Amino acid sequence: MSEEHAIRAAVPCRACLSGEDLDWLGGGRSVSLALDLPTTVEVVPGETTEVAAADDWPAQVWTFLRGRLPGLTPRPPAVRVRSQAPPASGLSSSTALIVALFRAFAEAGSPPGERVPEGSIVQWAYEFEFARFNGGGMDHLAVAEGGALLLDGRERGLPRVRERLEFPDDWRVVVVDSGTRKDTRDHIRTVRAQLAAGDPDLAAYRAEADRASAAAWAALRGRDHEALGAAMARAHAAMRDFQGMSTPLLEELRSLALRAAGLPLKVSGAGGGGSLVGVCRAADAPGVVARLAEALRGPHPGARVIPARAAPGSRSRRADVGA
Repeated sequence: MSEEHAIRAAVPCRACLSGEDLDWLGGGRSVSLALDLPTTVEVVPGETTEVAAADDWPAQVWTFLRGRLPGLTPRPPAVRVRSQAPPASGLSSSTALIVALFRAFAEAGSPPGERVPEGSIVQWAYEFEFARFNGGGMDHLAVAEGGALLLDGRERGLPRVRERLEFPDDWRVVVVDSGTRKDTRDHIRTVRAQLAAGDPDLAAYRAEADRASAAAWAALRGRDHEALGAAMARAHAAMRDFQGMSTPLLEELRSLALRAAGLPLKVSGAGGGGSLVGVCRAADAPGVVARLAEALRGPHPGARVIPARAAPGSRSRRADVGA
């Protein structure tokens, strides 16, 4: 790695608009949206880090890459990490970090002028996380590709991208971070046990979430943010009623958002905590955010409101570069 060349990888987080778990349950549609709340990894030239504890992602990603890229040193280079996404919030900030580490380390370990294909980066990041959490690949595709994706799930391997769309420029995403953390590992273990047992609640959830995903994608295609909000509310109800993925606190925050700002919210990710997301017109966003923040200030001081733009799709980014 040249000390003159700064290596930096910035990766967006993602909101799941509908279809949690369908990306790895072996069928069904899910809808993801990349959010411009990036996690950034910067390689520090000339410095290395000790191989640290088992939960040290830089060390583990570097070890994974040493088995695939020749000539890597025993110790990973030092990195600086910054993230605009709240941690353990259902917005895939951990996957964004892992993809950013793979991108930065692959560039640091490649000869000048050579580049590891993006498809390999995404596949490796998925394999790395699957070995640890046994989950799906929606997050890896969502943060790597950007934009909105309609995905077809598979029991193992990255889901298939059925369609891609750019999120409307005149819409905004409103994130309500509940201040409570979610636990993906226990959630995935529980749902896999349901799948093995043929649980009827899981079957009902899969069918309803798939229908909600179809409605959400139709709303995106039609640029109808109210229809999208209704589809997201339908997806949330399926998560809550069939799979118990909501909590009393999350439901209270949803009710408060409807009363204070008329904004339907949906939990993003495995549930049990984390963040809720809603969509509104860009022109309305400042007022929506202000009313929500004011309503939360007294009863829920640990919650916060984060306005966000969608992160553009990779095809749009390439077009901008070539323009």
